[in-house]
Amino acid sequence: MVPDISYILTHLAEDREQYFGAVAPPIVQTSNFAFKTVAEMRGVFADEMSDYIYSRGINPTVDILRKKLAALDGAEDCLVLNSGAAAIFAGVLPFVKAGSHIISVEKPYSWAQKMFDVVLPRFGVTTTYVAGTSIEDFEAALQPNTSFIYLESPNSWNYAIQPLAEVAALAKAHGISTLIDNSYCTPLHQRPIELGIDLCMQTATKYIGGHSDTLGGVLTGSAAIIKKIFDSEYLNIGSGIQPFNAWLLLRGLRTLPTRIDRINRSTQKVLHFLKAHPAVGGVLFPFDESFPQHELAKKQMSAAGGLITFWLNDATEDQIIRFCESLQRFLMAVSWGGHESLILPKCAGLQEGAFDRNNPEHQWIRMYVGLEEPEYLIEDLEQALGKAK
Repeated sequence: MVPDISYILTHLAEDREQYFGAVAPPIVQTSNFAFKTVAEMRGVFADEMSDYIYSRGINPTVDILRKKLAALDGAEDCLVLNSGAAAIFAGVLPFVKAGSHIISVEKPYSWAQKMFDVVLPRFGVTTTYVAGTSIEDFEAALQPNTSFIYLESPNSWNYAIQPLAEVAALAKAHGISTLIDNSYCTPLHQRPIELGIDLCMQTATKYIGGHSDTLGGVLTGSAAIIKKIFDSEYLNIGSGIQPFNAWLLLRGLRTLPTRIDRINRSTQKVLHFLKAHPAVGGVLFPFDESFPQHELAKKQMSAAGGLITFWLNDATEDQIIRFCESLQRFLMAVSWGGHESLILPKCAGLQEGAFDRNNPEHQWIRMYVGLEEPEYLIEDLEQALGKAK
């Protein structure tokens, strides 16, 4: 558990005497801030991170969120952007130049992969994808021009895990910067900065927001790294989060531990049901003893959240579709971390006719267990599995 989490979520950066003693912070919905003297304005022009001048950069509501999120990660500072994709873009770009080489885990988040495969090659930046489950994967991929390592641990489909402390040590020995997408775990279940990773990214749209009503992306790290990103990519791209969206994320943070605890308990019950059902061929879940990297998961993570990948016994595409469309209490949707339980079949991302029954990945169904009663969800799974035969 994060040290002083109750203080961080309830009181840190809450300068209530500055806003009439209000329990909830105000939404400072302004684009512009005024100055009394030219000297004051000149000082902020010289360093836009030093004070408020224009909400594209620093805003009081966003600042409260920044301070809480940095503290949760055990980091010195934080930037909050409009989406996870924006956070990835701003987190990678400062550490590459023409001719740079990136090492990335294979099958990362789709917009990270598009950046590596489509955008950065225009400028002579190359990427090598590795399984990343052992340090040897990264050692073998090193090149003299490697400047950045991109991690996603666990991955959001097969939950592959990277040995974070070993990767961080390797990167530091070669002067390479590192970033991890920690959306799966949040700071409550995994603390990459303490393991030596330079930048920790989260899609705040998911567990941080918790209500499926706003987008957000988080970057935390040292003050020097965050300042470097702020002065260039953050201000240039103009993708900082808006005050109202920041306020929604602050609201979500208040209940984060309670929501996560309930999701963890419910997920265990749903997992037990799936493993025992004769129509289910298998499950992937980092804290299940059958998971290939179970020991590393327990070493790096304190819990595994609400995502489960499973598959039906030797199912056709029609059976998978029938199962998913028979569910009445799960929404078929992407993302996770909200109050609602979700289902996402891998075959939905395939072109029509591309399903290969012999490809295990094509059989995968990803489930997110939300805040509903687990028995309510299990009843729905039971009836849908019966219809998938």
